[in-house]
Amino acid sequence: MDKRINFVLISPHFPANYETFAHRLRENDINTLGIGDAPYEELTEGLRHALVEYYRVDDMNDYDQMYRAVAYFAHKYGKIDRIESHNEYWLESDAKLRTDFNVFGFKDADMERIKTKSKMKEVFKKHKIPVAKGRVFKDEADARKLAKQLKFPVVIKPNTGVGASDTYKVASSEELDAFFHKRNPEVSYIMEEFIPGEIVTFDGLVDRDGKIVFYSTIVHNATLLDIVENDQDMFYFLPREIPSDLLELGTKCVEAFDIKERFFHFEFFRTQPNGDLMALEINCRPPGGLTIDMFNYANEFDIFNEYAQLVKHNQFQAAVLRPYHCLYVSRKSHSHYVHTEEEIRQRYADELISIQHVPGVFSSIMGDVGFIFNTPNADTLQEIVNFVRAKH
Repeated sequence: MDKRINFVLISPHFPANYETFAHRLRENDINTLGIGDAPYEELTEGLRHALVEYYRVDDMNDYDQMYRAVAYFAHKYGKIDRIESHNEYWLESDAKLRTDFNVFGFKDADMERIKTKSKMKEVFKKHKIPVAKGRVFKDEADARKLAKQLKFPVVIKPNTGVGASDTYKVASSEELDAFFHKRNPEVSYIMEEFIPGEIVTFDGLVDRDGKIVFYSTIVHNATLLDIVENDQDMFYFLPREIPSDLLELGTKCVEAFDIKERFFHFEFFRTQPNGDLMALEINCRPPGGLTIDMFNYANEFDIFNEYAQLVKHNQFQAAVLRPYHCLYVSRKSHSHYVHTEEEIRQRYADELISIQHVPGVFSSIMGDVGFIFNTPNADTLQEIVNFVRAKH
């Protein structure tokens, strides 16, 4: 009899929609083990049932506690085969545990090139993937010298980090002065030329051999930086068609960063006015928010189950037909909208998939309430956006 796969899920309860990973792994007869900081009784009944065992730690940032938890599982169940959180925050901790317990997947040595923007840039250049000019600067004098070379406006952001957090668009020497007054002195920053254009993504899942088994893309109405700075309502959608140049460049990135048996979320600029693609950054985890659920809605399959099948058999069996555009539209509680939630429900009863109330930690970007719709028609998609976001 084949040995059961021992899969350690880090923080299986957060975010809430990732709990489904535990359900599908267990349903596929994988020994599903959880480590988290939430008391066992606070886990949902479904998650408690899905986990073969749960080990609670007081502080997930305390590596000694995390190490002891995995060591306990290894002693009780045998060699650990997978350790995964699918979460950017725990990426380095996951890698350190895999290194110490000799588990398949990214290790300590891989972290710099997939976590720091400067090393990502080196990989992009090595593989002839277009990328914005820029580098890490040492101090204020070096930053001024670099800004002169790149020419204002420039973008300054942490060398390690994701999203729009602590990111600045700097358009003048005076704004550069202001940045140095408010920056975090403990953080290493990178400065890049400002690229006019929109951000598009290449997202998906790779099998154990590095072959892309599923891919998608996200089209945003604005950058995360603009959404936070201007307090905008976000909307984004998964289109039915994926541009061929995006598929080509995204595939090149998967190969360049040697990604295997994991989700990926790459960001590119679609530059203006020529429409060329330029790499922004890579993230070796699923796209954030509810996008992983939107994969399912847009394709009428179960990506969580396909991932479990990938772990167990290295097979992705679902047909990828993309019958729908899948749309997320957000609203913020302090804004005044023309149409009520009930009016949205009634008008788009056939298209509306769900209404989500977003935790406060994500609401500055994702809104306080998010509406998810499916439609095969691009015109209907724009109509829905206009209806939901209409304000007095």
